[in-house]
Amino acid sequence: MASLKEVKARIASVNSTLKITSAMKMVASAKLHRAQAAIESMLPYEKKLNSMLAGFLTSGVQVDSTLAREREVQRVALVAVSSNTSLCGAFNANVIKKLNARLEDYQSLGRENILIYPIGKKVEKAVRKEGYEPQGSYQSMIDKPDYQAAAELAEQLMEMFEKGEVDRVELIYNHFKSTAVQVMTDEQYLPVEMPEEPQQAPDQYRPDYIVEPSAAEVVQTLVPQVLSLKIFTILLDSSAAEHAARTIAMQMATDNATALLQELKIQYNKSRQQAITNELLDMMGGETAAN
Repeated sequence: MASLKEVKARIASVNSTLKITSAMKMVASAKLHRAQAAIESMLPYEKKLNSMLAGFLTSGVQVDSTLAREREVQRVALVAVSSNTSLCGAFNANVIKKLNARLEDYQSLGRENILIYPIGKKVEKAVRKEGYEPQGSYQSMIDKPDYQAAAELAEQLMEMFEKGEVDRVELIYNHFKSTAVQVMTDEQYLPVEMPEEPQQAPDQYRPDYIVEPSAAEVVQTLVPQVLSLKIFTILLDSSAAEHAARTIAMQMATDNATALLQELKIQYNKSRQQAITNELLDMMGGETAAN
């Protein structure tokens, strides 16, 4: 059995850890509220843009966008979003695991034909560990998601796709569903998925819009805006998911520290009681011997 001094030292250590995890949970919770408010403010705008685009596409407008052209995948770009820091449970591990799975799927293309855009320190480090050279460093985009930086990355990806430098672009990130649930997401970014057969609504329900200069030109302008906004949205989404994961992780760490602290206090009291009993027995044994 550990000595009273050792148990007391462990109690002090666990108490210190408990204070740290509790404080980190409060900080993460505050950041989560801000990140959740940001993504909830952005989603209606994104949904409206997507609704406008879908409305045009399902109205029979013929659009020949270079961003929607399917072709044989010979070169691929993967955009993976993680965090810059740890202590957020399996948040980063899940992103890295999904990224490695996609790298395995595209292994037949050759390493030189797989371009990786790591957004976040953790995934960037993992990419280098796998022997790939990241296509830039985007760690600053995680701490404070910025639309301009997101739009610049989106424009770069769209330009590469239009020039035929990549044939497919995928996004890998954690989607924030709730504080307790973050969904690992892998979705196609380019080419843009457009409906092959527009659904014709009955005449009485079909909106009769006057579009200038033309519906096709509006869609051509709308598609890049939707794609630029998509990158910014996943940054906000991933940020909310990160803070949610950290809040839960710190809550679990706090609960574990509290439970361990209770066990150590019981152990300390038992050891102290045993020590007092032994001293009393020694005293009684000494008096008996003296008599």
